[in-house]
Amino acid sequence: MNRRVVITGLGSLTPIGNSVPEYWNNLLAGVSGAAPITRFDASKFKTQFACEVKNFDVTQIMDRKEARRHDLYTQFAFAASDEAIADSGIKSDKLNPDRIGVIWASGIGGLITFYEEVRDFTKGDGTPRFNPFFIPKMIADIAAGHISIKHGFRGPNFATVSACASSASAIADAFTYIKVGKADAFICGGSEAAVNEAGIGGFNAMHALSTRNDSPETASRPFDLDRDGFVLGEGAAGLVLEELEHAKARGAKIYAEIVGCGMTGDAYHMTAPHPEGLGAGNAMKMAMEEGNIQPHEVDHLNTHGTSTPVGDPAEISAIINVFGESAFKMNINSTKSMHGHLLGAAGAVESIATILAVKNDIVPPTINHFTDDPAFDKRLNLTFGQPQKREVSIALSNTFGFDGHNVSLAFKKYVE
Repeated sequence: MNRRVVITGLGSLTPIGNSVPEYWNNLLAGVSGAAPITRFDASKFKTQFACEVKNFDVTQIMDRKEARRHDLYTQFAFAASDEAIADSGIKSDKLNPDRIGVIWASGIGGLITFYEEVRDFTKGDGTPRFNPFFIPKMIADIAAGHISIKHGFRGPNFATVSACASSASAIADAFTYIKVGKADAFICGGSEAAVNEAGIGGFNAMHALSTRNDSPETASRPFDLDRDGFVLGEGAAGLVLEELEHAKARGAKIYAEIVGCGMTGDAYHMTAPHPEGLGAGNAMKMAMEEGNIQPHEVDHLNTHGTSTPVGDPAEISAIINVFGESAFKMNINSTKSMHGHLLGAAGAVESIATILAVKNDIVPPTINHFTDDPAFDKRLNLTFGQPQKREVSIALSNTFGFDGHNVSLAFKKYVE
């Protein structure tokens, strides 16, 4: 089977907006979500800032007693998936819940819960006193299960874990399952909540984070000469993917069509990308091949663009190798410059930005560019500073993860 797959619902909870409209408007406005950390005292850490979710009130989606049973990453998952499901209108007694699944990702899962439980145990007298919800709150698959329970969706249900590519993997899997007929629709995406002592401390130990404590809002600088690491983010994003005829039959609105996915491994290094972007390039090629897309047809590419010294050049190298002269004719950007790096949720958050660029024919900017890096060809349009209006018929979104996980997703303007 080779069924067409469309996007009919979107939901997001991000450092620059707690809904899709707010997130999109702030992307176009070039708003930075980075600020000093408020969740704990970070004064002794090398990095003292992050892109935190602001003004999140869990009692808007569940009561406080229920909230205590869920790690923050699962609370985020409920918020984003609820918005996507409501936006799509897919929750209906007229639809077959056995044909609607949930694939929800997290790169880490309940890190806050894990840290707090172990911390409290080590402070005690050695008597094992653990919360009975410790394990269910921590495991990375629990959000997918909770979403299905809440909404009664009984189709395929699981989590994808591929580091920072996790939610892009979830979207790719949902696309493939629908395409081959194993389901009619999926709620897919991911959530992450790693802004705590363990998260910041662990990434600091790897020298992965920016340490620009004097200017957090300008710390994420993709493709800038003075980039010094990524800015840790948190949040969630969900998409409703649906088989075209299934969507049309219920009169669903359609944002765009997903036409291809590429998933590869670098087989190179635990944390560094292949220096020539070999796996990344192969993922982009696979996505375009599945979507029957030629390089010159791609109008926009939302990069992984983490603002790391080695990651950005590897990705640009891959783009030029894959697209050739066409690389200089499309808009390339990194929305991480605004919302930070949401780890396992990054792929879904950035897919929403890419889908809305296709739908609205406007590309969000890459902010925080101050100094050109001579390593990057000046002919590249990296969409610095301001959004750019242009026809966006086809766009790609790249997401890569530690240990060489690469995912590229191809979105297309929907045409009957």
